[in-house]
Amino acid sequence: MSARALLAILLCVLATVSWSQSYPNRPIRLLVGFTAGGNSDITARVIAAKLTQSLGTTIVVENRTGAAGSIAAHTVARAPADGYTLMLASPGALAVNRILERNLPYNPDTAFELIGQIATFGNALVTRQDSTISSVSQLIALAKEKPGQLNIGSQGVGSAGFLSGQLMQQMAGIKLTHVPYKGGADATTAVLSGELNLTFASTALALSLRNRLKVLAVTSPARDPILPDVPTLDESGLKGYDATFWFGFAAPAGTPQAIVTRLNALLRTAVSDPEVVKNLQSQGVNPAPSSPQELAARLRADYAKWKRVIEGS
Repeated sequence: MSARALLAILLCVLATVSWSQSYPNRPIRLLVGFTAGGNSDITARVIAAKLTQSLGTTIVVENRTGAAGSIAAHTVARAPADGYTLMLASPGALAVNRILERNLPYNPDTAFELIGQIATFGNALVTRQDSTISSVSQLIALAKEKPGQLNIGSQGVGSAGFLSGQLMQQMAGIKLTHVPYKGGADATTAVLSGELNLTFASTALALSLRNRLKVLAVTSPARDPILPDVPTLDESGLKGYDATFWFGFAAPAGTPQAIVTRLNALLRTAVSDPEVVKNLQSQGVNPAPSSPQELAARLRADYAKWKRVIEGS
């Protein structure tokens, strides 16, 4: 290689380093693919507030709802790869939707730079307080007696609630009728009104409504810290049941690695802050940071798992 070529490469590297060190110098957009007020939105806002302090610039949270996160993901995939458009990533947008949609407008394998996981969460299986169903075993028995007559709501096909329900039905050998809603709060309201028999609500919402709801079980493999008296579905007879989900950060493909590395380090610091931990755990969300490589491995595992569940349903 000539001296001139080496000089050109060196100048390019130095320019990239200098530019990334000046990042950020304007507000950053953080897109969330779900409605305001849910645990995804609250998680994004808690983390954004902490990163605003660390980065010295405003992080604006934008809710781009629809298609289980795909609309937000597509917006981010088309954005400039400069670190100023980020996404609160989830399994739906990056693993599940590619199973459900033949013509997904982005390729999850190539459209994003993964920054890292920030937290995990499970959900709670709930029914109305006056329901005749008081346990998972009773639910299974009734569903087998009346296949398809019990209904279960979720935030839509591909959502965490939908996947939790599909896995439960497969493992229990039962058939429930799925009813999609715009958000988890809407499905829970439908349970309270008697429109629905069951739904998988966030553990925080289930806790706040325990005087009006029966909380039958949680989807995580271990009991949830904010519902310690509620058994897991595994404990309730569905051995090996695990529907644990996660939130992470992603950026458009091509975002400089210096920015990805810096954001990953700041996310790790953010989710170790005692106030952030307290705020997240109050929403049933448990801090669990990772490297980009660890998140990529989890995505591959999620894709394989949920493909089996969805195609077997």
